[in-house]
Amino acid sequence: MTTVSGQQVSDYMHHQLEVVPQDTSVVTVAVRMKTRSIGSILVESFDRPHNDCRIAGIVTETDLVSKVLAQGKVPSRTSMADIMSSPLITIAPNRPMVDASHLMQSKNVRHLVVTEGPDVLGVISVRDLVRHFVDADGGPVQALTNVYRPLSVLMKTAIETIGSEETALAAAQRMSEKHIGALFVIEADELVGIITEGDLVRKLLAYQLDPEAMRVGALMNSPLLDIDINRTIRDASERMAAKRVRHLAVTEHEKVVGVLSIRDLVKMVAIRDRPDFLKRDPMA
Repeated sequence: MTTVSGQQVSDYMHHQLEVVPQDTSVVTVAVRMKTRSIGSILVESFDRPHNDCRIAGIVTETDLVSKVLAQGKVPSRTSMADIMSSPLITIAPNRPMVDASHLMQSKNVRHLVVTEGPDVLGVISVRDLVRHFVDADGGPVQALTNVYRPLSVLMKTAIETIGSEETALAAAQRMSEKHIGALFVIEADELVGIITEGDLVRKLLAYQLDPEAMRVGALMNSPLLDIDINRTIRDASERMAAKRVRHLAVTEHEKVVGVLSIRDLVKMVAIRDRPDFLKRDPMA
């Protein structure tokens, strides 16, 4: 199978890998994520019988929230070996970006590890998918630009909320239960902010704060970052990139009517190619 130049995974993957030993603590990784502004980290395992190290797993912000905070584990006593996702979900560097999109959707992940044989070459994220598909000439995302109010097609109208006085622990448990990465924060019956997995990792775990004592209101992002429902997909993508966020409130007449996530921006990508994708092995 051939692909058009500039459309392959290798053209968008990140070559600089963030790797930690499997005995590294959650606190150390949270600090690394905060310092480097990253949402995932690879985990290295030492193979004693062969006296060799290998990349054995990956840990993301979602793992830190759902497997540590939501479960009430002690971050300083929890290691990467306890929570990493393994085996790795991989994709070859010569695969088209549409394969990466479908694989992320089918596995419900935001990161794929790019491998060639036994070698790990890089990582590709959902942000890279958005950058590719929004900027690509033609294709389903570009076609949606001509649709009337395309954000209304992509956004979710069901908004998950949490009170500003609730605890960070409650927020983590709600995110884990609902399989979502953010909650809108309510105060006096008004939406006043948003709290995300990234906030819980970088503002709570990285500083070893008590999730049962910290209130959502102290960790949330406020005021809300929003976008009008009449704006384009490119507008939404550029706003997310500029503000380094994965969620935007969608407003109509200055009222919040939905939420748009970075995943939503690519969820309709190349539906027409799905049957062809299913015939291939994207990990080959």
